[in-house]
Amino acid sequence: MMFWIYFAAIIILPIYAQFKVKRTYNKYSQVRSTSGMTGAEVARLMLDQNGLHNVKVVESEGFLSDHYNPLTKIVALSSHNYHEASVAGTAVAAHEVGHAIQDKEAYSFLRFRHRLAPVANITSNASWIFIMIGLIFSSMNSLLGIGILLMAVGVLFQVVTLPVEFNASSRAMDQIVSLGIIRNEEEGHAKKVLSAAAMTYVAATAVAVLELVRLIFIFTNRD
Repeated sequence: MMFWIYFAAIIILPIYAQFKVKRTYNKYSQVRSTSGMTGAEVARLMLDQNGLHNVKVVESEGFLSDHYNPLTKIVALSSHNYHEASVAGTAVAAHEVGHAIQDKEAYSFLRFRHRLAPVANITSNASWIFIMIGLIFSSMNSLLGIGILLMAVGVLFQVVTLPVEFNASSRAMDQIVSLGIIRNEEEGHAKKVLSAAAMTYVAATAVAVLELVRLIFIFTNRD
């Protein structure tokens, strides 16, 4: 029973999350926003309204490749969101500007995540070397323990990402409503897009935590 619960969590949950975000995005990317503003225009308006005139809005390649880069001060929007006036594009553009606003206001979780990112990248890659050796050779359980500690840094990074993403979405909704960019039922549609996107982060974090717990269970049982 425990195996099937674990299997469902690490396999089915991420697949469902990806399916959910793609289906929701595709649905509302076909719904034209009443404001008639493209994602690029929404982002520019929000940035200017928040005094972020130094932040650029550019087009990026790839499906849902939208992101904010705090180092270059750039909001990058995927082609459809950049050029089209859709409810989904509005929500996504606003979310990325939400990160830019977090950056301006030195949002604590965002700052912590940025500082943790380079360390997490190194430890996450190195952890599996120790974990695999420790799992294969039971006499080297100490290496498994080291791998678990390194992996925990990466898991912490994913956990910290959750409040950053949820806060950016909250800021996004407040902004597009107060600025009159979306109206009436569009508000509910935009929330669905942002909620579906957040589900992918929740799923990834859940999988990481479960895998960490499984390895800790193996490590402690060996002892």
